[in-house]
Amino acid sequence: MDVVNQLVAQGQFRVLKVPLGFIKVLEWFFAIFAFSTCGSYSGMFRMSVECKNRTDSDLSIEVEFEYPFRLHQVYFDAPTCKGGNKERLFLVGDYSSSAEFFVTIGVFAFLYSTVALSIYVFFFEKYKENNKGPLIDLGVTGVFAFMWLVSSAAWAKGLSDVKTATDPDKVITLITACDAEENRCREVHDPVMSGLNTSVAFGFINLVLWVGNLWFVFKETGIIAPFMRAPPPQGKPTAPDAYGQQGVYEQDPYASNQGGYQPDYSQQGYNQEAEYGQGYGQQGAPTSFSNQM
Repeated sequence: MDVVNQLVAQGQFRVLKVPLGFIKVLEWFFAIFAFSTCGSYSGMFRMSVECKNRTDSDLSIEVEFEYPFRLHQVYFDAPTCKGGNKERLFLVGDYSSSAEFFVTIGVFAFLYSTVALSIYVFFFEKYKENNKGPLIDLGVTGVFAFMWLVSSAAWAKGLSDVKTATDPDKVITLITACDAEENRCREVHDPVMSGLNTSVAFGFINLVLWVGNLWFVFKETGIIAPFMRAPPPQGKPTAPDAYGQQGVYEQDPYASNQGGYQPDYSQQGYNQEAEYGQGYGQQGAPTSFSNQM
């Protein structure tokens, strides 16, 4: 327990909150769902054969099948409607290759996700050292993304064939007694395939997760860092002397030797006022007023 407590204390569990670690947790869960829904499946369907002679009939013929879907090894006994004799019939097809390949990829993806999460949590600094860890992780993630594509597509096709081979309406055609018009053959219960449909869905979800994980692992390699330029710093505006050094700002038409505009009131404004005063006096209005006084 002390060793476990030390590992937990030294672990960097915050990496599970960033996309690199969080998506790996999702891959871990969905890998379990993918191989468990396929590898633990077992199904059954039921048929009935009603002969002209009722004593030879069998109204409940159960056929059970399961992973890895070697259907050519699954058999059942059906009445011949001739004196109580029965014949042994086998289903058609062997779809174990696609099913086992899909489950194998799911198991290995689960194991790799477990190892990767352990490294992220307890040895993340070693993982990033010299970029060896991210490069290896990128290569393995790419391989698993491709394998999920191949295995999911193969299992989707295999599941379609399994559904066809276990369709009671198709299996009834194998029974010899059903060829006679006086005998009546029908299906009683169809196999439940919802679990297998879910396994295919989980397979393609894993494909999306592993393809998306490629980007987050690629960012850890540092390969993209030299191509990313930082934006130019936005500092304070430079002094006017700096602008004067550039060709565009070499000459300032508003600049003067005195540093600004200084109007000469003695020569402009006051001279005009004096002239105005003289002109006002010459008009006669103020003079006539003084004479009246």
